Amino acid sequence: MSDGANAILVRRRRREQAAGPGASRTARGNRPLAVLAAVFTLAQLVLVRPVLGLGWDEIVYVSQVTPHTPAAFFSAPRSRGVSLLVAPVASWSSSVPLLRVYLALLSGLALYLALRTWRGLFPTRVLVVGGGFFASLWVTLFYGPQAMPNYWVAIGALITVGCFLRARAEHSARAALWGIAAGAALMAWMRPTDAVYVAAPLLVLALVRRHGRLLLALTAGLVAGAVDWVIEAYAGHGGLGQRLSEASRIQGGLGWQIAVDDQLRSLGGRALCRPCTGSMPHPLVTVWWFVLPVLAGLALVVAVRARRPLRTLVPLACAASAALPYLFMIGYAAPRFLQPAYALLAIPVADALWHLVRTPRGTWRPVAAALVALGLAGHLAVQLAVLHGAVARNTESRRDWDRTAAALHRLGVRPSCLLTGHEAIPIGFYTGCSSGATSGHNENTTVADILRTADRLPVAHISPAGGTPPRYARTWPVHRISDLDIRVAPAP
Repeated sequence: MSDGANAILVRRRRREQAAGPGASRTARGNRPLAVLAAVFTLAQLVLVRPVLGLGWDEIVYVSQVTPHTPAAFFSAPRSRGVSLLVAPVASWSSSVPLLRVYLALLSGLALYLALRTWRGLFPTRVLVVGGGFFASLWVTLFYGPQAMPNYWVAIGALITVGCFLRARAEHSARAALWGIAAGAALMAWMRPTDAVYVAAPLLVLALVRRHGRLLLALTAGLVAGAVDWVIEAYAGHGGLGQRLSEASRIQGGLGWQIAVDDQLRSLGGRALCRPCTGSMPHPLVTVWWFVLPVLAGLALVVAVRARRPLRTLVPLACAASAALPYLFMIGYAAPRFLQPAYALLAIPVADALWHLVRTPRGTWRPVAAALVALGLAGHLAVQLAVLHGAVARNTESRRDWDRTAAALHRLGVRPSCLLTGHEAIPIGFYTGCSSGATSGHNENTTVADILRTADRLPVAHISPAGGTPPRYARTWPVHRISDLDIRVAPAP
């Protein structure tokens, strides 16, 4: 018995010794990614600050699951993913700082998990630089702690593409197949149309190379994530085709429209560029946008020479297809639209940067290393400066909504109540009122319904100062609040 016990102990010790170095290397490789994710989370909390109020789109998503305010109108292009993402906090608490902290922690954890899926495809140093590049963009830092979908589409894209490449290289990697499905479901959960554009090159590759398991995992993930959006299309929008048509109309009509210049204008810190007029930002703000495709091309050359083209070509192709509709198919811009493309470009670009500063033998190129370090430092400084301006502008605009809400309360417009007109959705949320529109993208009521509501609840119409009110509100007493005219219906 003692000999048998000794034999078991010896075999166990050998297995532990065999597994020990590999496990240790894995832990060492994951540690820099964990540090990067922690720094990213901390930067959000310090630079964006949890006290930033909810923005217009955030209000629409959060109001669907919070019991503290009426749900805002949910238009055809939107998906329920963000609402479900914030539900663990918003369903019981109205605290915006708590929600911001929750989302910052969640976004940091998600970045860590997404970068881990690329382990073995690129060295850890490349993943750290690529993740750092994506995480340091002002648009990533700004929207990481916000209840918006685009960052999460970017995370889903990283997971899907990374797991796709791993599953293709390691045919026995079942975990990678689950990762493909999970990443695709996350993308479709947040924005189904974006998920299709990101996944298109993967679907083509899987079909051409006859990767049946990869095709099945990818398709299953997309279907699982989009099924509620499709069901809602038939339940409330007259069918899938009608919902897509309505979404296109709300977005100005999808078609051949060059929005490259609009995206350039938005890089200066504009959350939404619609209509996108005004001058271009300073060249220092936009130069990285022109360097990015050059580095992507260099990354592809490096990969071809190293005889590993697919692991670079695939993310570049997915980045291009993700950016296509927002550069050439809509007539306006928002910098967050391109977050999935930036995330997918980041790793190949980081690989190109390492190629510039290191020789094939691993020794440093001092001049190139100094130039790259200087360029990255300047890029970081510019991004932080743009972030500071974006946070200041958005903080002030949301304080304006809060001040307007306080003025409405003093006029007797308190919950339960209804607001119509200019910025009725955000001001209504801050006031605690429902919001209504008789025309436009958020049309959800009629004049008759508004007048019937005014017979039993406080109702107010908001318009820019000096603006012409609708006919139903012209006789209501008008109050000037800042640069707004607020007409309050007579008390019932």
